[in-house]
Amino acid sequence: MRRQIILTACGLGFAALAATPLAAQQTPHPLSITPSAKPSAARPAISPTTPGGTETAATTAAAPSIDQVNAYLNGLTQLTGNFTQIGPDGARTEGKLYMRRPGKLRFDYNPPSPLEIVADGKSVILRDRRLATQDLYPLGQTPLKFLLADHLDLRRDVVLKSAKLEGDAFIVVIEDRSTFGGTSRVALYFDSKVTSLRRWVVTDPQGYDTTVMLSNLDTSRRPDDKEFVIDYQRIL
Repeated sequence: MRRQIILTACGLGFAALAATPLAAQQTPHPLSITPSAKPSAARPAISPTTPGGTETAATTAAAPSIDQVNAYLNGLTQLTGNFTQIGPDGARTEGKLYMRRPGKLRFDYNPPSPLEIVADGKSVILRDRRLATQDLYPLGQTPLKFLLADHLDLRRDVVLKSAKLEGDAFIVVIEDRSTFGGTSRVALYFDSKVTSLRRWVVTDPQGYDTTVMLSNLDTSRRPDDKEFVIDYQRIL
């Protein structure tokens, strides 16, 4: 007996149809959205957009601009760091993050989670070390693909829903209508001067939120090519 489960992998937010043996279903997958899981009640505030989908001006004159966000993200060509993920059911997992643009990303989850997520520039795999499986998805169907693009323009490349300063955070909310399973929403949280990306929240097409908080980011170290290798011979 097999069933479809929705995986929200490290805030990548792609809806994946993963066929899981019944024996593996007895222990809930750390990133599975089970029927008992509820969408998070906490959602970033979303301001109405101006006609044409451009961002709403922040109420404070000192608020950053979308041009500043574009410049920051386009300058973020490589990084390593740590992440803490909070899933839709409140489950908390941690691990190590590697990124190198364009297209390359890796999340190594700390035990007891068996997961690894690797993007090599064209595909993303969700690898389960315990089950010895790899599930393959097109990178272009994940809502955070824009973070890995060679160049990004938030006004042109995504649907920009809002951009506003709230306390010590500048929050940019975008929508991606081309993700697997439907439209996903991503909220990016920067510091108030847009000098660092602190976290993101992905709302998947089913309305479930996954939060990924970043720490100990190092943009001076270039991750090695071996961190982003996908063994296509092992894909099931």
